[in-house]
Amino acid sequence: MKILAIIPARGGSKGLENKNILPLLGHPLISYSIKAALESKFINKIIVSTDSKSIAQKALEYGAEVPFIRPEKFAQDDSLDLDVFIHALNWLKDNQNYCPDYVIQLRPTSPVRKASIIDGAIKKFINSKSDSLRVVTQSPISPFKMWKIDPENNELIPLLKLEDIREPYNAPRQSLPKTYWQIGTLDVIRPDVILKEKSMSGSKILPFMVSSDFAVDIDDLESFEIASKIISSSNYIKFNE
Repeated sequence: MKILAIIPARGGSKGLENKNILPLLGHPLISYSIKAALESKFINKIIVSTDSKSIAQKALEYGAEVPFIRPEKFAQDDSLDLDVFIHALNWLKDNQNYCPDYVIQLRPTSPVRKASIIDGAIKKFINSKSDSLRVVTQSPISPFKMWKIDPENNELIPLLKLEDIREPYNAPRQSLPKTYWQIGTLDVIRPDVILKEKSMSGSKILPFMVSSDFAVDIDDLESFEIASKIISSSNYIKFNE
C-alpha cells in the first residue's frame, strides 16, 4: 500500500517571514511535520512541495524528499491547496511513475501532533468508504451565537438559524447543537478525489475527533510560544536532545 504525505510549504508568508523554517524548540518548524510522517507506521513516502530553496534544503536535511521546486504560479498568496496537490500528484506520476493509494496532507503550521493520532486517523480512513478524513475538535464558540452585519442598515443578522429554536443566539449554550472545528493536524484524501473530482475533500468526509490542544496554527510569535509549551509538556512529536 502506497501512502504519500505531502507537506505544502510556501516560501512567502505575510504574517511571519520565513515561518516554515523558523526554529521551534531548536528545530525548523517544517521539521516537525517531516518527523511526524517519519514516525507513522503507514506513511511510506514523504515529499515537501515548496517554491523556496531554503525550505527545500531544510526539508532534505530532516529526511523528506523534494523532487521538484513548486512553480511560482502555485505559490501565490491566493494559491489553493487543490492546485498544489494536483501539481504534485501529476509530477510524481509523470516523472517517477508513482501513484499513491492514499494522500496525507501535513500542514507545517500545525506542529502539535502524536504518532498515535496520525496512524489512528489513517487506519480509520482506510477501513471506511469515505472520500476524505478531517481532524476536528469541538468548537470553542458556538456559531449559533455569531452574527453578520448588514452593510446597508448596520444591523446584526444571525449567522445561522434553527428550525426548533426561535432565537438560538439567546438560548443556553447547552441547548444548541454541538459543532466541530477542522484543524490542520492532518487530512487523508483519496487521490481520485483530488485528480478527478478536483476537490480536497469530496462529498463523504469522515471526522476524527481530537483534543483542542492540537488546535495550534502557527502564524505569529505568540503561537510559536504556545506550540513550544504544549509540545514540551507531553508526549507530542518532538526532537529529544
